[in-house]
Amino acid sequence: MAGITNVAFRQLCREQGAGLYVCEMITTRALVERNPKTMSMIRFAEGEHPRSLQLYGVDPATIRKAVEMIVEEDLADHIDMNFGCSVPKVTRRGGGSALPWKRRLFASIVSSAVEAAQGRPVTVKMRIGIDEDHETYLDAARIAQDAGVAWVALHARTAAQRYSGTARWDAIAALKQALDIPVLGNGDIWEATDALRMMAATGCDGVVIGRGCLGRPWLFADLAAAFAGSDARSLPSLGEVTALMYRHAELLSAWLGTERDGVTDFRKHVAWYLKGFPAGGELRRALAMSSSLAELGDLLAELDHEAPFPHEILGQPRGRTGTPGKVVLPEGWLNDRDSDLVPEGAELDDSGG
Repeated sequence: MAGITNVAFRQLCREQGAGLYVCEMITTRALVERNPKTMSMIRFAEGEHPRSLQLYGVDPATIRKAVEMIVEEDLADHIDMNFGCSVPKVTRRGGGSALPWKRRLFASIVSSAVEAAQGRPVTVKMRIGIDEDHETYLDAARIAQDAGVAWVALHARTAAQRYSGTARWDAIAALKQALDIPVLGNGDIWEATDALRMMAATGCDGVVIGRGCLGRPWLFADLAAAFAGSDARSLPSLGEVTALMYRHAELLSAWLGTERDGVTDFRKHVAWYLKGFPAGGELRRALAMSSSLAELGDLLAELDHEAPFPHEILGQPRGRTGTPGKVVLPEGWLNDRDSDLVPEGAELDDSGG
């Protein structure tokens, strides 16, 4: 969720009932070197608690330094380690969903983080594996449990699947059977009923939401209601959605420091918010090109605020889907699972997945 789960969007989700919300993925090297962009990305809003910071790294020594910095400077209350990212710029360096293949290196990384955290909870998120022939999740999860993590979250796809096809919920069930610590499930949760089905089918202890909340932060209100045993669901009218869109842009403007930057950053959210609602192509394009709150407000006013929520989109995927593809790996990466060598040039010097 790089570029999405910033302070502004987290505030919207928090107001809707999200239980724990992590910041954008942060690279450990950029954090240790105090990259200005990275230091901005780890800011939390006043009253935001618990403060959850998601780390990416390949070098155990750098990860230890990053977590020590988090503890010493009280930068976060919870550390989530990302071993699920499947984008080529990450996997080609041995990071993200490629890393659990190297069992000893993975163990060293997770152990370094847990030891440096000094009791602050450390959790991991991972995928099933690199592809169907190179599954890693059961071994990696047991290693993480032995290292002392608080829970394991599984996106039930391989890296090769990316976001295509169907998530394998049976893998979440197998992981739940294999571990003593809590297991969280991720993948194909588009509605609150999907979360209930996943938990019933797999026995998992909770769910992780990614693409399902794009343009729909009220999904967390639905989840809170569902977990409380209520059938109540949020089906906002277009007028209610436009009010939320404008508020999102306001929050982004306040966070980024200028109205133009905030509205520009908001543009990518327009299509997600308006999915299924009546809005002409020309108006959609204009909204996605707006550059001020006044312009955005005027354009939103042109929409039919009485239009009801489009029930036909319920349960449909949101965000990127794409097609499966070969995972880009460092040369010879698959040859030796027990090598703990850090690939040359492995540490990314910028943040984001």
